[in-house]
Amino acid sequence: MTVAITHKLIGVYKKRIPEKIYSFLERKKLTQLRPAQWKAIDHGLFDGKNLLVCTPTASGKTLVAELAILNAIYHDRGICVYIVPLRALAAEKNKQFRQWHDFKIALTSGDVDSDDAYLADYPLIITTSEKFDSLLRHKSPWLSRVKVVIIDEIHLLNDAERGPTLEIVITLLRTMLKDLQIIGLSATIGNPKELAKWLHAELVEDTWRPVRLDKGVYLDGEIESAEIPFITNCLW
Repeated sequence: MTVAITHKLIGVYKKRIPEKIYSFLERKKLTQLRPAQWKAIDHGLFDGKNLLVCTPTASGKTLVAELAILNAIYHDRGICVYIVPLRALAAEKNKQFRQWHDFKIALTSGDVDSDDAYLADYPLIITTSEKFDSLLRHKSPWLSRVKVVIIDEIHLLNDAERGPTLEIVITLLRTMLKDLQIIGLSATIGNPKELAKWLHAELVEDTWRPVRLDKGVYLDGEIESAEIPFITNCLW
């Protein structure tokens, strides 16, 4: 019987993780890499490869994005942009990143009629797809320096309201910036292989989740339950 490998000790990847990033992980007291994380490294995370990470909620996707951001910032490769669908999520990510990093972080999700020239001074910009679409249309001069773009909840390409804007943003980015790393994150993609092909990205998939999920039926004082498997169920 073959036992699936889940977590791997961070030391196994010491030679493949840039020194400054490895030191950061040690300060964070991270001793193991979750499947989404070590698979992302195996698929070229630190080599500038585009990645589509499709794993369950709370499986470690945000750290994958964080590692890509640090790789760009620590090596002076340019500006990083973290795109989320909602202002509330943008504020949450901003708070989360500020807890661990001392580099400047900009949060912009409001006025869509401004080119926000001041953003040129920030190595990490957290924004919504609508706001970033506006920045692209205003042809903000700092856009040429963008090297890493994280797209959280990328399955919203299928959303009737937000999907078209997100698709336009991705298309414009790929047209304008040739030396760009795109990291797409999602827990619910029904056709990950097709989406990865469209993004020209390496596909990172796994079913590991930190907490088992069960569904149950209560009848006559008894509960019959079973584990819920990880199934992607949203087409983009």
